[in-house]
Amino acid sequence: MPPVRAVAKQLGASQKRLKPILDLVRGQRVDDALDTLRFLPSPWAKSVAKVVQSAAANAENNMLMDRDNLRIIHITADNAASLKRFRPRARGRIGRITKRSSHVTVVVDEDEE
Repeated sequence: MPPVRAVAKQLGASQKRLKPILDLVRGQRVDDALDTLRFLPSPWAKSVAKVVQSAAANAENNMLMDRDNLRIIHITADNAASLKRFRPRARGRIGRITKRSSHVTVVVDEDEE
């Protein structure tokens, strides 16, 4: 069967902030990944956990895969549109502030044991 994916778009965190979280769960079983994410102190771990749960639910309901055998085979955070803001600086100048966001993609597939 083909792998199943889920995408969360426009998360308010930058790729740089999400990368350590994604590196922890890459290649893990879905249940183990959700346990890992539950105990992380980062507030973005909860958002990543929602995407992992969504991918698992897609696999279970749409492709009739067994949830116990699901493994995260691919997880990435890609660039999304950034918010551009400006802050006044000294001597009449402005400083640009870029508030970055990202899309998180999770791909799960069954283990071949």
